[in-house]
Amino acid sequence: MATLATIPPASSAAPADAAPRLPQNVEAEAALLGAMMIDNRLADDIVEVLQDQHFFEPVHGRIFRAIKTLRKQDMLATPVTLKPLFEKDEGMAQLGGPGYLAQLTGSGAGLIGARQFARQIYDLALLRELVTVGRNMVEKALDTSEDVNPREQIDRAEEALFKVAADGGTANTVKSFNEATKIALENAKRAQSAGGGVAGVTTGFDSVNGRIGGLHHSDLIILAGRPGMGKTSLATNIAYNAARRMMDDIRLGISPKESIGAKVAFFSLEMSADQLALRILSESSRIASEALRMGNISKAEFAQLAQAAADLEQLPLYIDDTAGLTISSLHSRVRRLQSKHDGELGLVIVDYLQLLQGSGNNRDGNRVQEISEISRGLKTLAKDINVPVIALSQLSRAVESREDKRPMLSDLRESGSIEQDADMVWFVFREDYYVAAREPKRPREGDDPKTFEDHAKWALEMERVFGLAELIIAKQRHGATGKVLLSFESSFTRFSDYAGDMVAEPYE
Repeated sequence: MATLATIPPASSAAPADAAPRLPQNVEAEAALLGAMMIDNRLADDIVEVLQDQHFFEPVHGRIFRAIKTLRKQDMLATPVTLKPLFEKDEGMAQLGGPGYLAQLTGSGAGLIGARQFARQIYDLALLRELVTVGRNMVEKALDTSEDVNPREQIDRAEEALFKVAADGGTANTVKSFNEATKIALENAKRAQSAGGGVAGVTTGFDSVNGRIGGLHHSDLIILAGRPGMGKTSLATNIAYNAARRMMDDIRLGISPKESIGAKVAFFSLEMSADQLALRILSESSRIASEALRMGNISKAEFAQLAQAAADLEQLPLYIDDTAGLTISSLHSRVRRLQSKHDGELGLVIVDYLQLLQGSGNNRDGNRVQEISEISRGLKTLAKDINVPVIALSQLSRAVESREDKRPMLSDLRESGSIEQDADMVWFVFREDYYVAAREPKRPREGDDPKTFEDHAKWALEMERVFGLAELIIAKQRHGATGKVLLSFESSFTRFSDYAGDMVAEPYE
C-alpha cells in the first residue's frame, strides 16, 4: 500500500535549498477519520467544526465529505458503507484502494484525542491559508506595472487576512443558552442603568429611542430620503449624540461598557470632514452654520464657538472622508479603528451607500447586483464587528411623481437586497420642503384678490408644517413600524424631539 507523506521531525535538518513545506499533519487527519468511522457520534460533532477543504491530503478531504453526506442522511458512516463511493477514486487507488478505509479504523488512536486532532487540523489549514495570502501579497507587490494601485493592494490584502481571521472564529460561534442568557442580562442591566428604554446605543432622541429601544448591536439600519430631506443632518446628529453621551459618561466615571453612548466612526463619501465638523460645532454652539461658513460672526459668537470646540476636544467621533471607498476597504478601515480603540468602537455611519463601490467582480456592470453586494457587505460588517451600522441611501425619483411624497420601501433606489439585508429601514420626510416649493406668486398692491387669497392659504399651510419632520420606521425586526415626529432647525441643521401637540399616525 502506498503511504502518505509525513512531516519530518523538528530535530531533522532540511537541506538549505529545500522549499519550505506547508503546515500539515496527515497522520492526525487519518486518526481523526478512523475515529469518526468507529464512533459516528464523534462524526456528528466534528462535521460542524471542519470542512473537507481543511484536510491537507485531498483523499482525506473526500472521505470527510462522504462521511458528512451519509450522516446528514441518517446513515451509518463505516468503511463498508463508504466503500462503494470510492471504488473509482484514483487517489484512493494510489493508497491501495477502498481497503484503505478499513486501515484508518485499525488502531482507534483518534478516539481519545479526536477533538484535539480536529482543532489541530483546523489550525494548520488556517496557517496554509495564511501562506497563500502571503504569497499573493508578494506576487502583487512585485508587480510594478503602471496600472498598479498600492493602496488598493493593501486593502485587498487586509480583506484577505480578515477572511482568514473570520474563518478562524467559526468553530466557536455556537453559544449555549446559558451564554446567550448572560449577554441578554448584561444588555438589560445596561438599559436599566440608563434609565430604561434604551437597550443599545442611544440616538439622542427620546421619541426615537422609545420606538426602537436604541441602536442594537449587529443591526444594519438604512436611513433613506430624497435630497433635501436632511439625511446627513440626522445621521450627523445621531453620531454627535452617541459620541457626546459616551464622552459625558466617561467624565462622570461611567465605564464605556455601561454607557449607552458610543465611539463613532463616520464615513463621509460626499462631504469633507471639516464640513461635518462645522455642522457639529454649529449645533453645539447654537450659531447658524451659514454664518460660520461665511465668517459672519461677532467676537462674542467666536468666543462661544471656541468654547464649544474646547468642550468637544475629547469627543470620540472619528471622520473618514475618503471618496470612492470599496466595501472591502471600508471593512479594513473599520477593523483598524476597532483595533486602535481596543474594541470600543460602538457605531458606524456610512454616508452614503450608493457612493460605495463593490468588489469589481461584477463584470456585466449590473448596478443592482453591485448595490446588493454592498448591502450584504454592510450587514456582514455589522455582524462581524458587532456594532450597529447606519447606512444612508438615496430614493428613486418615483417619490416626486406621487401626490403624497412620503417614501415607501419600494422607493429604495437600486434596491436589490437593501430591504432584505436591513434590520431597520428609516425614511426622513419633511413636508415643509415640498410646501415651500409650491409657494404661489407673492401678491403686490393692485393684484387680483385671488392672488392674496392663494398666498394666504399657502402661508397657513406652511405655518402648520414648518420645522416638522417625520422619521418613518418602515421596517423593524425588533418591533412595530411607525412614525416619529421630530423638530428640524435648518439654520443649525439640527433635529430634536418634537414638543408640540401633533401626533404622528401609525405607519402602514
